[in-house]
Amino acid sequence: MLTLRQLFLNNNAQTTHFPLLLEFERAEGVYIYDTAGKAHIDLISGIGVSNLGHSNLTVIRAVKDQVDKYMHLMVYGEYVQTPQVRFAEKLVSILPTSLNSVYFTNSGAEAVEGALKLAKRYTGRHEVIAFTNSYHGSTHGALSIMGNEEFKQAYRPLLPGVSFIDLNNTPQLENITKQTACVILETVQGEAGIRIPDVAYMHALRQRCNETGTLLIFDEIQAAFGRTGKLFAFEHYGIVPDILLLAKALGGGMPVGAFIANTDVMGAFKENPILGHITTFGGHPVCCAAGLAALEVLLQEELIDQVPAKESLFRQLLVHPAIKEVRGKGLMLAVEFESFELLKKIIDTCIENGIITDWFLHCSNSMRIAPPLIITSSEIEKACKVILDAIDLHTNTR
Repeated sequence: MLTLRQLFLNNNAQTTHFPLLLEFERAEGVYIYDTAGKAHIDLISGIGVSNLGHSNLTVIRAVKDQVDKYMHLMVYGEYVQTPQVRFAEKLVSILPTSLNSVYFTNSGAEAVEGALKLAKRYTGRHEVIAFTNSYHGSTHGALSIMGNEEFKQAYRPLLPGVSFIDLNNTPQLENITKQTACVILETVQGEAGIRIPDVAYMHALRQRCNETGTLLIFDEIQAAFGRTGKLFAFEHYGIVPDILLLAKALGGGMPVGAFIANTDVMGAFKENPILGHITTFGGHPVCCAAGLAALEVLLQEELIDQVPAKESLFRQLLVHPAIKEVRGKGLMLAVEFESFELLKKIIDTCIENGIITDWFLHCSNSMRIAPPLIITSSEIEKACKVILDAIDLHTNTR
């Protein structure tokens, strides 16, 4: 009889020739347990998903309660479904008043697709400006606004009318004109290796979009829900987008995304043509129930207030001659090394010793540190010791 690993390789589509092939049986808190019962500290939160850790009991209870009532009923936006309504109501209550209309999707990439359509439909324009080294997902439209040619060259032709500017380059904001439908920017560039926009630059970007009638889209798919020490990362800059993109931690471990705008902007989908954006499973009631429960836990347990101190501890401990830089905000950090080759050895050793981490798509010499917000000081210390020991094993610099 074939093993589960062999069946995985035979029947599940692969996207590399060297998948990790780790087999996990259960997960709880910051730990993932393999089939031998060995615990691994999850330092990447399933890539920004598990902000509350794994198997939060309140979220699980919400999922079970909703499953007992109903699951899929109808395409999004037709029936009044309590989980969708309550979740949207809660999101709107914690956002600036201009962001008062929520469109739920299945994922972050789908939120990106919907937002691009909305910006074009509302403005009547077709030009889109994105950023070098940006990442917004892998669907065709999202790929078109990815700022890394290596990952998209094989799929051209992509969307026309897309151009790119560099983060924190103020003179390039002149490229935004009255022909630009939207500018889309990650509030913290994730796959670029955690790059933070300057506050002054963000204000200049907002002003330029105002001057040209261009919609400003903030992609908070990785950065939202406390990861940077604020509920939403755009709060660090003191400005508000026209469209906000959410996913990952939005669902508390269940798949859900959203793009959020003003009611007037979102109304563009109602005519010429009607049903301007459609999704069958977007806003699935079970996912919305989970997301609402996760958000309420996040707000009630004051986890966000603890993020700066946990960031500080990581920075205090991750000191080594082989570490070139620690970048980031809150629990969204990048630890830079000399090369991918060195980093890969360190990561492999960390995984062998019970620490799950990885690198970034557009910055392969930097290690991703993005644990669940519930991680404790002792768990941070344990994880950092494993990382430092792995660095020592593969360098002679300490």
